[in-house]
Amino acid sequence: MNPIRSYSIVTGAYWSFMLTDGALRMLVLLYFHQLGYSAITLSFLFLFYEFFGIITNLFGGWIAQRYGLRLTLNLGLFLQPLALIGLSFLDKNWPPILAILFVMGIQALSGISKDLTKMSSKTAVKFLIPQDQSSKLFKWVAILTGSKNAIKGAGFFIGGLLLHTYGFEMSLGILSAVILVALLSSLIFLKGDLGQVKSKSKLRGIFQQKSEIKILSAARVFLFGARDIWFVVAVPIYMTTQFGWSFTQVGTFMATWVIGYGLIQSLAPSILKIFSKSHAPDGKLAFKISAALTLVMASIALFYASQNLSFHPVWLSTHVVIIGGLMIFGAVFALNSSVHSFLVLDYADGDKAATSVGFYYMANAVGRLVGTLLSGLLFQWGGISYALLGSVMFLIFTSLISLKLPKST
Repeated sequence: MNPIRSYSIVTGAYWSFMLTDGALRMLVLLYFHQLGYSAITLSFLFLFYEFFGIITNLFGGWIAQRYGLRLTLNLGLFLQPLALIGLSFLDKNWPPILAILFVMGIQALSGISKDLTKMSSKTAVKFLIPQDQSSKLFKWVAILTGSKNAIKGAGFFIGGLLLHTYGFEMSLGILSAVILVALLSSLIFLKGDLGQVKSKSKLRGIFQQKSEIKILSAARVFLFGARDIWFVVAVPIYMTTQFGWSFTQVGTFMATWVIGYGLIQSLAPSILKIFSKSHAPDGKLAFKISAALTLVMASIALFYASQNLSFHPVWLSTHVVIIGGLMIFGAVFALNSSVHSFLVLDYADGDKAATSVGFYYMANAVGRLVGTLLSGLLFQWGGISYALLGSVMFLIFTSLISLKLPKST
């Protein structure tokens, strides 16, 4: 099958999925906040989503290696409508504990679906680009990753808009229809045994990864933990309670942020050429960007903490610090994430690409899980300032781990 056609089909399916994934996250977050659930409770609603993502990435990569990426991609697309339709049976009059457990269970199914689709789409690029064309691989990975995040950002906006316009149940039905169209397209047009290898690795091979993959995965845990500590629960709830923003306004801002973040990721190869003489990123560049991101986050936390001091500039309001800080953070984070996404495919051996990418995104899911939990806990304990400090600490660990990544000679 033509590589460009395969890439287009995989990317289209991934786009459709991430649109519904972003919309679903905003629907659940805003709907349950409207019902009066606390920040800690809101973070618990997403814990199974992230936990089962960890399990899925571990075993999903192994399954894809044995049976092909087409199977895991279509399975991911099949499970998402089940999760969306299942969530529509929620009754807001149920006892809170029952409603929470029900949503956590449905979110587990959605988490499995998301990471099967994500792992399959990202790994597919490895098999569509010749092995000796690192610069081209970086470009295609950047386009896929960046466009995905831009689409997910649009999903945040759509989720807020759908909730405001059609309500919770009708919105879920609309999103189910979108993902079913993507599933049918993939079943009809995506052919072949993409990603399947002749040698059948044993299950224990999941953990037998190269040292570069393990180091990168450890850095990934803290990188995405740092983002989600303040982004998942703390920021949206802070904007509704302190800024007085409506659901649509919060959804619009979150959408704009993620879309901009995605665009920066797509342009990462061109942007990084300005700072790096090499044709493709290496561990040294990953460390430099991580260090820059740590500095940005520390500055945001410092400016926010200085709000009540006498020497604090009048123009440096809370709105400027949080919104402006988020924009700068998003741009640098996008470059960092894009470099990581390239490095994992560059480090991975062809016959173990699926398991290596699965292991890497397992670490990604661990970071999101910890970050999501801490987002609710830290915000509940000390407000947005605690969340900012938690993010700074995680980024320090990211930078220290990145120092051990291989550097180009």
